[in-house]
Amino acid sequence: MELELLRVYFSEGTNGTLACNGITICATIELPWKNNSARISCIPEGRYSLIKRYSPKFKNHYLLENVPDRQYILIHPANNALLELKGCIAPVSIITGIGQGSLSVKALQAVHSHLLMAFDSEEKVFITIKKKSL
Repeated sequence: MELELLRVYFSEGTNGTLACNGITICATIELPWKNNSARISCIPEGRYSLIKRYSPKFKNHYLLENVPDRQYILIHPANNALLELKGCIAPVSIITGIGQGSLSVKALQAVHSHLLMAFDSEEKVFITIKKKSL
């Protein structure tokens, strides 16, 4: 299964759209691009494999594998990139500003719904991140 994250970059944050097979799942928020600096930058564009993960803090969420010079880059709920993210990707239902959104838990549930069958059947899941063409 292939997901695609199309980003729009701003100096204060990064907004995006997450889709599967051309169908939009949700919007996303991330930190601004700061040359992949740990804890203050979104990650580089590219193609990454996803694995399903659980933690007490984020419950069910996803881990991006083999991110250059970074580790523990997750897809997990957050509504304000600068306050709640350290390089991860947060799904949101509505973009409310640059790097800000709302109803993140609801958006993550939409992501779970799209990926459920793939993970249950042990299908590989990938996410390709790239700049949105304007």
